[in-house]
Amino acid sequence: MAFEDEMLALLPRLRRFAHALARNAADADDLCQAAIERALKSRTQWQPGTRLDSWMYRIMRNLWIDTARARSRAAQTFVAEEAGASVGDRGDKAVEAAIELGNVGRAMNQLPDEQREAVALVLVEGFAYKEAAEILDIPMGTLTSRLVRGREALMTKLGEAA
Repeated sequence: MAFEDEMLALLPRLRRFAHALARNAADADDLCQAAIERALKSRTQWQPGTRLDSWMYRIMRNLWIDTARARSRAAQTFVAEEAGASVGDRGDKAVEAAIELGNVGRAMNQLPDEQREAVALVLVEGFAYKEAAEILDIPMGTLTSRLVRGREALMTKLGEAA
């Protein structure tokens, strides 16, 4: 199968992972696009015969870390978002609430980043623990503890939503 065909087949999974990382549809779409761009530019670095999905998830995660760092720096430079909350139409809140994902998506969004990444890779994307640990570049024991804590937090949050 050609590189582009494999990439195209991965697109739904990549978008799902991007949503898990970004917690916002627009940011997730941007992240997915940036990851695909980077992969296409760096395709010579991917070794045929290895897992393209793992390679892509690592690219996406690294891009998200870079984005988060840039936002952190910007937050120290610019006025807080809350300063503009009272400006403009308040109707946007109702639209956002209507569009928001279900209880599971909201519960996932409340998890700390480390737990959300682990849950998204293992429980949502179906990666084996070893593969997920490699993608996140952490020891398997760390992945397991993040999964346990993430799963417990999800169960608690989903129990509250019921």
